[in-house]
Amino acid sequence: MAGMSGAARGAVWAAAVSAGLIAVGLAVIVAVVDLDTGDRTASIIGAVLAAVGLVVSVLALARQSRGDSSSGRRVQAERGVAAGGNVANNAIGRNSRVDGSASPAASPGAATGDSGAVDVQAGPGGVAAGGDIAGNAIGDDSQVR
Repeated sequence: MAGMSGAARGAVWAAAVSAGLIAVGLAVIVAVVDLDTGDRTASIIGAVLAAVGLVVSVLALARQSRGDSSSGRRVQAERGVAAGGNVANNAIGRNSRVDGSASPAASPGAATGDSGAVDVQAGPGGVAAGGDIAGNAIGDDSQVR
């Protein structure tokens, strides 16, 4: 659970404890009442949990698709260049070029060690990135192989 926020860690523990309690409860129903009642109860609980899982999945996808504004990322450039993520394999300048295969891009959170909340600012003439800056040919007649 490394890299999880406190709320996410709590949700995982709550789900694990709930699943354990449900399993114990179903075992008690089967032992005390009968197998048929336990089967019907397990079917109903399974259907309810599947519906809850569907709702949670849809909400997570909707939250993720909102983009960087929901993750706390702020990218700002004042007469400079700022990128919220990685800046890799760019050729900037007259006769500059990047040859060879593209280097693998890391996630924006890899540079900060968190889930993606990045505050990137570039001042006049500056360059800033929230991720890696690698494999760039910047300036006249520059080259990366």
